[in-house]
Amino acid sequence: MDIGKAGKAIITFIRARAQQGAVVGMSGGVDSSLVAALCAEALGKDKVLGLIMPSNATSREDTGDAEDFANKLGIEHRTIAIANTLESIKSLLPGRSKIADANLAPRARMVILYHCANSLNRLVAGTGNRSELLTGYFTKYGDGGVDILPIGGLYKNEVCMLAKETGVPVKIINKAPSAGLWPGQTDEGEIGLSYNELDSILPALFDDKKTAGQAAKDTGIGLEKMKRVLYLHGKNKHKLSMPPIAEVR
Repeated sequence: MDIGKAGKAIITFIRARAQQGAVVGMSGGVDSSLVAALCAEALGKDKVLGLIMPSNATSREDTGDAEDFANKLGIEHRTIAIANTLESIKSLLPGRSKIADANLAPRARMVILYHCANSLNRLVAGTGNRSELLTGYFTKYGDGGVDILPIGGLYKNEVCMLAKETGVPVKIINKAPSAGLWPGQTDEGEIGLSYNELDSILPALFDDKKTAGQAAKDTGIGLEKMKRVLYLHGKNKHKLSMPPIAEVR
């Protein structure tokens, strides 16, 4: 892929789809930093609002990096701590589980993003990449609840390449990717594969349409990992679709 050309295409896409402005949730990670930078380039810094929404699982470093980069971009940004809100919600809920509790944070952030977007008549620009979308590694109606997905066509390694070209700090680019679901949580630990492996497996399976066996042979990555990716894709495919509707007519 020509990364420079892809960046220009994304800027054109944002400019066409979000003329009124964009709201971006900024986590201090590479995906959201890149989306914020591309939105600022496409729309102008005055039409981009960055929302930084730390929970108890968010490190001070991540919050600081998000604030610093928003300042570098020159966009308006607000830091809204959600820890107390999450604890209030949890106190009302029976039958809780670790993953259900963890998913409350991205869903609370979605509520705040849409409140601000509605108030400003802007769109919510999502930060999901192609590696996450194909494996379903996002929270339904959480970080998956967005209006546009500017980097949804880029694999994680391509995100990092474009981020470097766009001026995202190396410190942010080199961080271990994390959804911040709980302290110490990492994407790769949850997925069960490294992004380097994913970004070899996914193009083979979904772009080149190879069988799991052929993809394993061509990439040198074991068949079990191919099966793992296909399992995740099938299990989470519903996240990319509208809810099914009963046929009554």
